[in-house]
This record gives sequence, structure tokens and C-alpha cells, in this order.
Amino acid sequence: MQNTVSPPPADQQKLPERSGIAHAVALVRSVIYSVVATLFFIVMSILFAWVMLFPARRTRLLLQVWTQGDMLLLRIICGQKIAVLGLDNLPDGPALIASKHQAAWETLALVPMLPRGVVILKKELLSIPLYGWYARYYGMIPVDRGAGTAALKQLAVDAKAAVAKGFQIVIFPEGTRRPVGAPPAYKPGAVFLYDQLRVPMVPVALNSGVLWPHKQIVRYPGTITVSFLPPIPPGLPRAEIKARMEVAIERETDRLVAEALAGPR
Repeated sequence: MQNTVSPPPADQQKLPERSGIAHAVALVRSVIYSVVATLFFIVMSILFAWVMLFPARRTRLLLQVWTQGDMLLLRIICGQKIAVLGLDNLPDGPALIASKHQAAWETLALVPMLPRGVVILKKELLSIPLYGWYARYYGMIPVDRGAGTAALKQLAVDAKAAVAKGFQIVIFPEGTRRPVGAPPAYKPGAVFLYDQLRVPMVPVALNSGVLWPHKQIVRYPGTITVSFLPPIPPGLPRAEIKARMEVAIERETDRLVAEALAGPR
């Protein structure tokens, strides 16, 4: 029978205190993962640099291989598994994917789930050698968070160009990672893009912050769940889409976090 008890709101959900041998083992495994994953990316980037001689649409398989490989390393070394709910809620065509953001995990994990996805990321990331080159090559959309309304206008131009090519735009509506238990802090970008793009919005909830705590290197073993929620049709007023997006993401995120904190049954 489905549990009908409402989960506690985000500001009442606290991560457990972790210490002792289990924490130490997880920390060591996390450091090993960070080293191996970095080496894996560097080797892949150098070996396959030649793909940038060709149109990116023909080489997106490389992006899938890298991100899936990174998730495999995370599972083998750190014991982090993935559960995906609601993939059938994804439209076949262009869409705006509005995801909760609790950890760096989703910036990689969402990529193989969205073969035609491009991620909106902060402009500074494009300056990182190798990573920035590939991000630009694969059409990831940079945003200058310090440029105010000018940044939103340029974001709309870039997103419309991507949608015209059939891509699905991934945005983190809060703009940055929010730890478990922090109150929601949604920025206007997602609602602005929804209004400009006139495509369905798919809210995404997750609980990555339980196993990959905010501003910590440690990754704890367990299962991270990501949930693609029913799409919201285009054309709604801004106030309505804002309310529907936030309620959908926060309610499902609260549920997923509560389940993760309760542990396996």
C-alpha cells in the first residue's frame, strides 16, 4: 500500500551525524573515486580530442560514454547506485527540464538520461581546461550570473537556438546547490525561459544531497533517486508556472529525502 503520510518539509529534514569507521571508509573511497574519475576524464579527453573536428551531433555518444563511465566508477568505488522514476514523463521533443540541485552528482547523472539534453551552467566553468572545451563543443549553455537582465536575454537567445535544433534544456532553478534541509531559493531564470521557449517543462526531484552532502568530498554508499515528474504544458502565466514548478519539485524532493533518511526497509 502506498504511504499517504506527508513527508516532513525540507526545513525539518536533517542529515544524520556520521562518524566512526563507516565515515572513514566512505571518505577514503571518495578520495579514491575523485582521483580515478579525474584521471578517467583526462585520459578520455586527450584520447578523443579529435572528435572536435566533427559536428557535435555526430559524437554525442562520447558524452554518454564519459558520464556513464563516471557513474559506473561511483558505483564500484563508493557504492552509490541510481534509481530513476518517471522517465516516461519526458517528451519526445524539446522541453525545459527544471531540476532540483543538491550535489554535483546531477550535473553528470542527468546527461545519460537525456540523450538530447544540454545543461545551463555558470560561465566560469567554460574556462576550465578540457572540461570547458568539451562543454562548449557539446553546446552547454553558459550564463553570466553577475550580468543581471543582460544574462537572461542572452540565455533566452542561446536556449531558443538549442530548442530549434531539438535539444532539451536542463536548468537548475535555484541557480546553485542547496543542502538538504535548506529552504527553497528559486531564481527567476526557469520561469523566464519557460515563458520564452513555449515548450513543456518537466520538474525533476532528487535526493542526491543525502549521500553527497553539500560542500563535502565524501560520498556515502546507497541509492540516489531521481524522479521526472509529469510535464507542465506551455503557455501558462508566470505566477502559475512558478507555483506549480516549485510545489512539484519540493513535494517530491521532500518525499525522496525522507525515504533516503529513513533507510532501506
